[in-house]
Order: sequence, then C-alpha cells, then structure tokens
Amino acid sequence: MKKKIIIVAVGVVSLTLLSFTPPGDRFFEIAKNLEIFSSLFKEVNALYVDDVNPNILAKHGIDAMLNSLDPYTNYIPEEKVEDYRTLNTGQYGGIGATTVTIGHRILVNMVYENYPAYKNGLRIGDEIIKINGIELNKLKEEESNRLMKGQIGTIVKVGVKRFGHDQLIDLEFKREKIKINSVPYFGMIPSQEIGLVQLTEFTVDCSKELKKGIQSLKDQGAKKLIIDLRGNPGGSLNEAIEICNFFIPKTKLVVSTKGKNEQSAYETAHDAMDENIPIAILINRGSASASEIVAGTLQDYDRAVIIGERSYGKGLVQMQRGFLYNSLVKITMAKYYTPSGRCIQVLDYTHRREDGSVASVPDSIKKEFKTTHGRKVFDGGGIEPDVALSSAEQSGLALALVRQGFIFDFATEYAAKHTSIAEPKNFSLRANEYEEFVNWMKGKKLVYKSPTELALEDLEREAKRQEYLPELKSSIGQLSQKMNEYRQNDLIASKDIIKFLLEREIVARFYFEKGAAEFSLSHDNEVKQAVSVLNDASGYKKILALP
Repeated sequence: MKKKIIIVAVGVVSLTLLSFTPPGDRFFEIAKNLEIFSSLFKEVNALYVDDVNPNILAKHGIDAMLNSLDPYTNYIPEEKVEDYRTLNTGQYGGIGATTVTIGHRILVNMVYENYPAYKNGLRIGDEIIKINGIELNKLKEEESNRLMKGQIGTIVKVGVKRFGHDQLIDLEFKREKIKINSVPYFGMIPSQEIGLVQLTEFTVDCSKELKKGIQSLKDQGAKKLIIDLRGNPGGSLNEAIEICNFFIPKTKLVVSTKGKNEQSAYETAHDAMDENIPIAILINRGSASASEIVAGTLQDYDRAVIIGERSYGKGLVQMQRGFLYNSLVKITMAKYYTPSGRCIQVLDYTHRREDGSVASVPDSIKKEFKTTHGRKVFDGGGIEPDVALSSAEQSGLALALVRQGFIFDFATEYAAKHTSIAEPKNFSLRANEYEEFVNWMKGKKLVYKSPTELALEDLEREAKRQEYLPELKSSIGQLSQKMNEYRQNDLIASKDIIKFLLEREIVARFYFEKGAAEFSLSHDNEVKQAVSVLNDASGYKKILALP
C-alpha cells in the first residue's frame, strides 16, 4: 500500500476565524483566548453560587468547542479511552455479552458463542440486577456497562432475574479477550450460485474475516457475490483499502485524502482475490465512511452494482493522537476522494448558517464525475446507488412494541416454553402463536397512538381553536372510546412486520447472532433484488456499461 506520511500540527482551536489572520496575530489571538478561558474558568469555580465540578465544566467547554467544528472531532478522557478502543478494534476484556436498556431494566440482548457468558449459562432475556454485589438501579447505564468489562483473567459476579424463576440467579465469569465478529454471517443463497456476506464494522483485521468468508463461499460454489454494508458506520481506512483490493488489481488508486497540511494517495498493494466475480453491494442511509469508500471505489471502477438507498455521506478523515493525562484526541484532518475525484461529504461544516446549523451541499453546485466506463457520478451527496430501493419503513405500532420491550419480552417467554425451534431460514410463527401474542398484549400498557388517534387529537385542537369544542366534545369522546376498542385491530393490520420482528427475536434466543442474521437475510426484499440483478447477466452489464 503506497501512502505519504501525514504531518498535522495540533493546537488549541479558538472559536474565532483565525485562519484569515497573519501568523503573528493568530498566535496572539490564541494566547489571548486561552488566558480569557483560564481566568473565566477560575472565576466561575471560585464564585458560582453552587459547587461546580471542574472536570465536568471543562469537558462541557471542550465538547462545545469541538462540536462547533464537526461531530467527529472529539476529546476522549482517560476513563472513556477503553470504550473508544473497543469501538475501533472490536476487542475488549469481558464476558461476551451485550445489554440493552428498556425502561429501567438492563437486559441481555446477545450472548456470543464460545465466550464465558455463553459457557456459564447467561441467557438472552436475563435482566441484570447486580454486578459484583452492586445493584444496577443505583448506577448510570455507562457505569454498569463498565463493570462488565475489565482486565482479562479477573472475575465478575452477576445476579440476574430470569423468566420462570422466582429467585435471583447468581452467575460467575472469568473475563476473557473478547473479539467482536465484524462478519456475523456468510452463506449461500438457496438454489443459487450466489454467496452473501455481511460486514457490520470496519474494525482491525475485519478484512481477514471477510476474506475467509468470501473464500468459503467460493469453495461452496459461489460464482456471484452480495456484500451487505447496510448500517455499517465505517471505521478503519486501511481495512477499507484492503477490502477494495480483493476485487481490483495491484497499484490501483483506492482513495486520496486532502487536508490543510498534507495530501495522500492510497493504492492497492496486492494482486486481487478475484477481478471478475459479479458483485452487488447493499447500502442504506446507515452506510458511512469506510463503507462509502468501498462502495464508491468499486462503483468508480464499474466493479460492482450498488443497490439500496443513498449512503450517509461522510467524506471526512480523522486522526487519533495521544493527549494529556492518558486521554486521546480525534481530529478531522482531511477530506477523502474516490478514484473518480469526488468527495461524497454531504454536510458542509465549514460554512455554517448564522444560527450555527449545517446545510447539505446544494444540488446546484454538485460536480459531475465519470466512472471508468463513462457513467456519471456526483459529489456532495453520499454514494448514490445504481439500483435505488426504498427501505421498508416500520409502522409506528411496530416501533413502539420494540422500544417498550414487548417484542423482546414475548420472545423471552416463548423461548422459556420451547426447547428448540426450526433452523433460522425455516422458522415461522404459526397463526395460533401470533394469536397468542395478540391476546398476550391485551393486558399490557402500550404507549402508542395510531394515525387515526393523532388525527383525532388534531381535530380536537382545531375545534378548540375555532371555539367549536363544547359542541363537539361529546362526539370526540365517543370516537376516542371507539379507538381504544379497535386498538387490537392494529396488531392484525401490522401483522407482517410485527411477526417478522417477533420471529427474528425468537431465533436469536436459539441461534444467537449468526442465526438472527441468517433469518433476517432470508426474508430480505433487498437481498432478493440483488439476486435478481446478479442473475440478469445482460442487465448487470448494462448497469455497469460493461462491453
């Protein structure tokens, strides 16, 4: 991989527009503003009516300063450095389980196979009550998460409440090195010569995991490939370059970066794994950063058909540096450009509005670029798919059921009553089992308003504004009562999406992360569209302008 060394001078950024002043004046302004900030900080701490925590006050000041630049330039204090490294490496010392907070409950929502949590009996659906004797209801969520992690080889004791058990269950685990799998699923599409691989994050060495998955699919007879980057927020630039190198030859430009102090170009360093296999890449609004580098590079070389929604549009590159008192600072130091020359950054943080808000790059100033075969692509708007699809929107009722934990809790109870279920791609709730869920919901307090109920509220407000409410109040009350009676019908009207969510949650109880991914992908309309594109050889060539 060819790259230039990037040197960036890091200093304290003043909130004034210093870049337009001569160097001498600039240094004076920096010194002046540092003195003002230091003096004000001391005065507030000395004179403010209540006691002030200097650490919190300083952190808020730092965060506000950096947020005025962009959301990706961050200060990471010492106590949060380990969490930050976990996000970047996918590795940490722990037991191999994740939690979700629903209401006031902290619930286990995934247990990773072959790690201490799985081996020692922790289950998805368990409510964590105590860690090392400390009751979690007395802690903040981030403090409870930190208790689960720790030095490899140390012991953590967990007390959980489990459905069907009256007493608290005490479990003990020895922390191990946990490696989050960035490739939770790869497999063959049934009755097709098409392999599908899912990549969720660009963590360190994720390219090696992905390569193993792709090679396994090829060994199973895959002659076409779907790469799922939906919801992938990005990560390591180097990993993105390695993955592009799987499909394009040596010494090809993958991405270039341009900053205030340095410019760099990154090229492929190895022979390609497969230069000819047809590829479809799935993206959506959650595909960002390194995901967009992979999708944009392969699109620029007409090497893959991009399918789905327009991507997020993050064209900024961050540099990480060690900082004072074992902290870290992450600074945006460049924009990146795909091989055709486009920067896909959507939001223009440099030119904010007067109120501080950030605008998207307007269509009128977006520039046109060309792929290898002359197809038009544009900058300033993320990666536009070659085959655009609208993402299926969940109903308001389905979202409420998920957020308030009813889907999760029903799946927990279902799993407690069944010793096994069909394999993920074949599992389906029977009609009478969905009816059980509908009846189960009758005794639950679901906070949700249907579109009709919201319209009724609008009617009441408008009637009040026009002073008609006294005459209409009785009729509106009758309608509202009827709506409560019809509430159960909403569970029938939204059956398809709710049933899918229930099934996926139940599958996770028996087959964990890989099973949940396999179930989701086997019911995925966007995957079906990708299969259709790959199976239409002439259409595939036409999209990519191939000879």
